[in-house]
Amino acid sequence: MEVLIFIAVIVALIVVHEFGHFIVAKLSGMRVDEFGLGYPPRAAVIGKIGETVYTLNWLPFGGFVKIYGEDGGGSGSRAFSARPRVLQALVLIAGIAMNLLFAYVLITGALVSGTPRALSASEVAHARDVSLAVADVLPGTPAARAGLLPGDSILSAKDAAGEWHATDPASFSAFIAASGGGKVALSINRAGSDLSVLATPSNGIVPNDPARYALGIEVATIGTVPLSFGAAVTQGASLTWGATVLTAQGLWHFFYGIFTFRANLSQVAGPIGIASAVGSASAQGLGDLLSLMAIISINLALINLIPIPALDGGRLLFVLIESVIRRPIKPSVARTVNAIGFVFLILLMVVVSAHDIFRIVG
Repeated sequence: MEVLIFIAVIVALIVVHEFGHFIVAKLSGMRVDEFGLGYPPRAAVIGKIGETVYTLNWLPFGGFVKIYGEDGGGSGSRAFSARPRVLQALVLIAGIAMNLLFAYVLITGALVSGTPRALSASEVAHARDVSLAVADVLPGTPAARAGLLPGDSILSAKDAAGEWHATDPASFSAFIAASGGGKVALSINRAGSDLSVLATPSNGIVPNDPARYALGIEVATIGTVPLSFGAAVTQGASLTWGATVLTAQGLWHFFYGIFTFRANLSQVAGPIGIASAVGSASAQGLGDLLSLMAIISINLALINLIPIPALDGGRLLFVLIESVIRRPIKPSVARTVNAIGFVFLILLMVVVSAHDIFRIVG
């Protein structure tokens, strides 16, 4: 089931991307010969509308649009290569824009359906799946020594004097402070598994109250509260922009690391890692799956913007160069450079996928 969900997610994201190219090419007066679901070989012709054939193909990992003359060949005013370069650029950018727009729609949908987030006191009564989560762990504190991690949900706590069962941070902090430095047994949930952790609170951790006993963690009440459509539309735009900026920064550091031989693969997932993440998100609920799809869509958009041959960004670079030199780049040169870029992308995918496997096995 996880594999099928993963394939459905990838197909949806790539088809949306290709639809951006398709619709702007049509609006720009270019001849679009084929719009395909999946990759060749062709399995069946779904139909034909005007000059465009719609096909179903055997390799179910995405889709494609075939625009006449996009490879530099073709003749006539409706060929991609014959249209004004500003229109060529718009067609290339359209796929990227569609992925960003799709991410916004997905994030808005996730907010409407409800995703886990920090709750205010007034929201707790209306939320579902409410729990007390560890937001941060200070290094060198009792919590760090006990092995608590950000993301852990604290289900209960027990010391020699009694037990704690609640979801508000204030009551948990008061319980820990009242322990007087005695051992506290915590029942936590980590990634779906229940664990027991033994910690010994100490004083001197809280700067403005050094006598108070604490574990050295920041906790917050989290739960799922669906937003109204209007609120989701507004917050969705803000979250999409923030996620896009953070993703762009992360990609910059990653590719800069590649070319300086200092890339950190621990924060990067290939197809295997993404498939695992999609499976985990789908098990958590619709909101989590939509949120993850939005992040992948943003990554797909920004990666395609990178000026590497074989990506939309590389083709945009060709269009820019042609605008400067005022003549087309020779098709043979474009094909050679694109082939080199494609080999680089395949090698990068192989390396990242191998890292995924080692991480899972390890």
